[in-house]
Amino acid sequence: MRTPKKTEALTVAALAGAILVAPLALRASGPCPEGMARIDEQFCVDRFEASLVEVLSDGTERPWSAFHSPDRARVRAVSQRSVVPQGYISADQAARACAASGKRLCSDREWVRACSGPRRSQYTYGAQRVAGACNEDHSRHPVVQLFGHTRRYLWNGIFMNDPQLNQLAGTVAVTGAHESCTNDYGVFDMQGNLHEWTSDSEGTFRGGYYMDNRLNGDGCQYVTRGHNRAYHDYSTGFRCCANLPD
Repeated sequence: MRTPKKTEALTVAALAGAILVAPLALRASGPCPEGMARIDEQFCVDRFEASLVEVLSDGTERPWSAFHSPDRARVRAVSQRSVVPQGYISADQAARACAASGKRLCSDREWVRACSGPRRSQYTYGAQRVAGACNEDHSRHPVVQLFGHTRRYLWNGIFMNDPQLNQLAGTVAVTGAHESCTNDYGVFDMQGNLHEWTSDSEGTFRGGYYMDNRLNGDGCQYVTRGHNRAYHDYSTGFRCCANLPD
């Protein structure tokens, strides 16, 4: 892990103070549905990383476990504070969950726009990295912590999708828990916590996750394109976007 530059030496407390004086007008959701933020009169985005509810045959709903892939279950995406966001999900599953709520996966361009805020910042909260502002760069890898180094095929789909991984201490945080990990749009956790799928047809997720927000780019420029849309593991999550209502 590289040593942070001196220019990155801000504190979470100082950052929180800056956010508190952000223009309130930019935080207004305007015509966007509940749980979403308006981005520059262009589109709406979920304020929080998505969780899922299962839609039963009689139309009633119940929470879906954030630690299990939805596979082909009938689920839809919701945007809520203080819940465990959905990991273990593929881009195709995420797209269906968004569509079931009348939304869609964000495009790459939309995702970066929402993350970087009105000031087009490198990090979701500003121009300089702030240690501890978001849930990222943990030192103990959950796969190694759970299974050790002795497994021959440690990095495969079975181990990487074990529901215990995101239940270990120091892994995924509930949505909105890192109050400084936001911007003037009022979106949370777009940096760290879980990777977030976009609508790229080849398969792309952005933002990094709780183990890493630097390896494949810094802050809002973090991007991984090495997996197809059917891929999922403990680190893959998402949020939805929507067109502005007419």
